[in-house]
Amino acid sequence: MSNRKPRPTQTGRVTLSEIAERVGTSSITVSRVLNAPHLVSEELRKQIEAAIAELGYLPNRAARALASARSDSVAVLIPSLSNTVFTQLLEGVRDVLHTAGYRTLIGDTRYSADEEESLLRAYLEHSPDGILVTGFEQTDTTRQLLKASRVPVVHMMELSDSAAYSVGLEQFDAGRTITSHLLSRGYRRIGFLGAQLDPRVMERLAGHRAALHDAGLTYPIGEVLDPRPSSIGMGVGLLDRLLQQAPDCDAVFCCNDDLAHGVLFECQRRGIRVPQQLAVAGFNDLAASAWICPALTTIATPRYDIGHAAASMLLQLMRGETPEPAKVDLGFSLVLREST
Repeated sequence: MSNRKPRPTQTGRVTLSEIAERVGTSSITVSRVLNAPHLVSEELRKQIEAAIAELGYLPNRAARALASARSDSVAVLIPSLSNTVFTQLLEGVRDVLHTAGYRTLIGDTRYSADEEESLLRAYLEHSPDGILVTGFEQTDTTRQLLKASRVPVVHMMELSDSAAYSVGLEQFDAGRTITSHLLSRGYRRIGFLGAQLDPRVMERLAGHRAALHDAGLTYPIGEVLDPRPSSIGMGVGLLDRLLQQAPDCDAVFCCNDDLAHGVLFECQRRGIRVPQQLAVAGFNDLAASAWICPALTTIATPRYDIGHAAASMLLQLMRGETPEPAKVDLGFSLVLREST
């Protein structure tokens, strides 16, 4: 093995030719060690591997992508990295894509269509082999970028009547189901607490209103909506607003479990008995919902399964296959507990 120091490159990266010069072989042989080591003798392979470790060589994925027309990466755009719903979604995505050898470029859109557009522009520069996006509320420019890229795309969490590939659940039906349950228990003045007000929350609200309409009821005074990010603390504040504008409310459907947990804590602080004075229902079935007191009635959503199925569908598209069906509804389930 040569003791000459490698010449610095313009980018500062160690190159195949520098590894080859150190060992006294060809760049082609070094490349074979990286991509087909069985074609190189054991002695020479060990020398090359030692030089790679010593010099800190890293493969140039960009160059490899240009040569193969593949980047071995997938862009994943989600609304929040702090929301358990989406971290569980990512777990399902990761378990599929990492097993298949793909890296994930994860972007947090912060529930902003403009931020999603900006992230997509940045990720398209890396030539991803596929894209996973949350929902269908994209800007016109984002839709044009997705179409022009000709990169396979799968939408997660929501379903559409369009030809787009999607995996999720019917948010409207889930919202109608939880309110129908409250009606079946005899509650008639059912409020709705909504935060963030993204399309999924608004679909749940539409389902809530539909259930009331089907029962010959309306209760607009019981709707408290806030576009700010959801939190347990916001649940406390929204309950205060609800009780001020609709003091006769006998049940409340919270658009997610975070708000519902805040409502339950505030009911305990105020001495409001649940469900005797106020029934409380949530959405998503977070882990704490089974153990909070009283345990929370909620809608369980298959976040991990949605991520797993969406990534599996994307794999098919990236292989040139046609997934059937194009729209996969993984459903939801009503979890009945003490709070209603």
